[in-house]
Amino acid sequence: MKDIKIALLDMNNNHVNQGFRNIKEISEAFQQSCEENVSIQIFDVRYKNEIPNADDFDIFISSGGPGTPHKEGLEWETEYARFLDSVYLHNQHSDDKKYLFLICHSFQIASIHWNLGNICPRKSFSFGVMPIHKTEDGQKEFLFKNLADPFYGVDSRSFQFIEPDHERFEELGMKIMAIEKFRPHIDLERAVMAVRFSEEIFGTQFHPEANSDSIIENLKDEKNKEAMIENFGMEKYLETLDRIDDEDKIILTRSQILPRFLQFARKNILKRAEAMA
Repeated sequence: MKDIKIALLDMNNNHVNQGFRNIKEISEAFQQSCEENVSIQIFDVRYKNEIPNADDFDIFISSGGPGTPHKEGLEWETEYARFLDSVYLHNQHSDDKKYLFLICHSFQIASIHWNLGNICPRKSFSFGVMPIHKTEDGQKEFLFKNLADPFYGVDSRSFQFIEPDHERFEELGMKIMAIEKFRPHIDLERAVMAVRFSEEIFGTQFHPEANSDSIIENLKDEKNKEAMIENFGMEKYLETLDRIDDEDKIILTRSQILPRFLQFARKNILKRAEAMA
């Protein structure tokens, strides 16, 4: 029976983070649900310059994290760029596919790396539970299959991906799967919230791993609480706290996107192993 090896890339730069704990929980739940042997290894990318060798793992989940996604001349940045290319190029030239999920900070870095659009600072920090709209392509996205339109995700970012270069997307065969809430009365470019980089590589600007406990924990930080009130108003802040455990919002998003990605990867990895046996 084929062993499945998962690498979790911690992009938090030694900051305590609820999101990474949640990614680990989802990965461990997947591990326990599988008949085959599933191993999980953690790499501290930004603080310890630890980068997995793409050849050694089957599935990668790269987390969110603080700070700018633009290069600052640090050692890990070159290695991480090489890692992105190695997974992407490996999949173009091999039937033994590698599966990569990119979250928030990692999503922004990848979007910059592949020159997909304008990744720039927001006017103010954004934090909260927000509606996310599927694009036409997103309506057909199997990771979103059981989610409404709009569905809800946790937003936590100082940067945003706007003004996508549609020609570049076309050139690389990448697709925008979700965008920020439509607000026709506000003359602002809506941010890109999810991209299918390839059949094996997917990324979200929001946090599909988030649960209600992590939001409550994050709201103990005054910066997050103030950002939420500033962006959405006190009424919306109180409404979010009230709806935090609603089964059709972030609980549903958490139960669908990353678990479906892991099961999709597993199914294809095992199918490939059977074909080679």
